[in-house]
Amino acid sequence: MKKKENLYFADSVISGLKFRIFASPIGIKKILLNKKSAVFSNTSLTKLQPEDPYMFGVFDQLKEYLNGERKKFNVPLDIKGTDFQIKVWNELIKIPYGKVSTYKKISKTLGSVNLVRAVGKANSTNPVPVLIPCHRVINSNGKLGGYTAGVKIKEKLLEVEGYVSLELFE
Repeated sequence: MKKKENLYFADSVISGLKFRIFASPIGIKKILLNKKSAVFSNTSLTKLQPEDPYMFGVFDQLKEYLNGERKKFNVPLDIKGTDFQIKVWNELIKIPYGKVSTYKKISKTLGSVNLVRAVGKANSTNPVPVLIPCHRVINSNGKLGGYTAGVKIKEKLLEVEGYVSLELFE
């Protein structure tokens, strides 16, 4: 029988966004934005305070980011995905603060323009949004597209970074 994994979680509201963050002793495992719960199998969950050392300072870094004081995160991650998802998430990390890319551009980088839907799916399964900036990916036509936490949150994150889309004025 597989041993239960010990995970920690903490909640905080930062700049109007509700964060629930899960961490292992290795690093940040999952971030939920404005959602109530996540399902983990074979785990033991312990609630912590946001400033607990097992949260790796992620709440402070998110606060700095949302205040426009931080452009990169340096917290350890403990995420898992398929080889393809990991490749997509690595491409997302390369998108500079305040800039955007498109699903099509990322799929070309990964070898085929036909991977657009797969890139979108991998983007939507990013376990640590904001830390891995999936909000920086938009449609080729300039529209913001979807976001697992909602388009309004995507807009807010892009506004924090100084990116302005014409779609925001429609």
